[in-house]
Amino acid sequence: MSLLSYSSYRNLPAVAGIASLEEAMRIGLSIEDCVLRLKRQHWMLRRLHETFIKRLTAEPIYELKMIFSLHAHYCAEHTGAWRKRVGEMREPPLGLDHTPSAALDLVFEELLAAPTTEALLAGVYAIVLPELRSSIQHHMAESNRLVDHPTFRICRFALSEVDEMIQTGNACIARLSTTESGSQLAPWLAFLRELLSNDENAPLPPRQFSATPAPFDSVPRRDERFQDSYNMAVHAEAFLYDETMPPEPKPLMLYYKRLREIDVPEMMASIIAETPDKPWAYYVDMTRQLWDEARHAIMGEVGFVRAGIDWQKFVQVNFTWSLALNTRLKPLERHAVLYFIEQGLMPKTGKRFEWEVGIASGDPYSAMIQDYDWADEVLHARIGRDWFVSAIGDSKKAITYGDQCWSGVLRDLPSYKTNGLTQNENWWPALYAEWCRVQGHFPNSRVFGYSTGYDSTRADLADISASS
Repeated sequence: MSLLSYSSYRNLPAVAGIASLEEAMRIGLSIEDCVLRLKRQHWMLRRLHETFIKRLTAEPIYELKMIFSLHAHYCAEHTGAWRKRVGEMREPPLGLDHTPSAALDLVFEELLAAPTTEALLAGVYAIVLPELRSSIQHHMAESNRLVDHPTFRICRFALSEVDEMIQTGNACIARLSTTESGSQLAPWLAFLRELLSNDENAPLPPRQFSATPAPFDSVPRRDERFQDSYNMAVHAEAFLYDETMPPEPKPLMLYYKRLREIDVPEMMASIIAETPDKPWAYYVDMTRQLWDEARHAIMGEVGFVRAGIDWQKFVQVNFTWSLALNTRLKPLERHAVLYFIEQGLMPKTGKRFEWEVGIASGDPYSAMIQDYDWADEVLHARIGRDWFVSAIGDSKKAITYGDQCWSGVLRDLPSYKTNGLTQNENWWPALYAEWCRVQGHFPNSRVFGYSTGYDSTRADLADISASS
């Protein structure tokens, strides 16, 4: 019998539809070859995750912070899938926590030390991710789809997101790079290509950017649109909880709260970067939460645009929370604050209340994003229990500890104005007036005159002096 004479029942798709019979008969990679490739790809995904995380906080451009958050999430999840697959084919020790190549590690040390955003983008999106894509494509092409379908499947999924990352990154390069910067970076990019193609036993060339090691920079930075990053003049929560305020303008405060969540990825990146040697599931969970918080910030941005408001002109988004936590607290203390805040979002006065505000306002977009924001926080509370409470040992102790850590950093707030970092200008009246103009509403005098800031109460409405 020949291949041409064999047929399935009524010519139904053979091989479960994943390949032709001819493809299923082809000799593919051995387990040894497959695992060697997976380990190199795994290391690239893992170090890409590290690069996005460690460059996120100090990157000033808001859109890039959001992109790095998403791409770190992608890389964390695919790293986990690669680790699982290697574990299915080999007995421990798996060797997944050691570099497969000194030259490959040098590539990522160069990325971490890249002196400019343009250099980082070019190195990641024009050199490293295309190399990873090529490796995955070759792996898929040389695998037997039937015999090694589990590997083929994770590669196919990862490839779609690697393509997306490259497309997004190339768009960033096109808009941020100049001909001059491109020509200046050309020798360094060629250096990275050489390292990626190096033979395992070849001597390493002299370092370039990484000749001076780049420590993790935990100080958040913002681009020029954020003119008053220390401004704490508008207390969103006090307005939202004020039942005497009409519901219609409250989505503006919800959008502000969401957009302000830029500071959560800035802070969480510092926890992840400065907490080594955890099970990989920790990094998957924490990076998923980091991306969720970035997603929430984008929801706020989109909400303003949908409402016809240019937030860049009317809203002062501060970074005081991430700045204080990153510069004054240790990683575990930062996680304590995050956990404490998350637990406060679970009662009826938390995320459910914000969803109800969205419903009452008559703004369907506000209601929709608060519905999903609430769902995300349920997951985040679970992540906090799994990774923070387990480290502390007791949920009550964890909450008390978080409360104490948060109160401690709030003592800095008065110094921002005293030191001339902000005038704490109340930007709310101008935002509200613009919304009334766009919506065709007559301004409510009480809403227009709202002037409560964060000088005496925290976001959870606890008294600062009493809690500290």
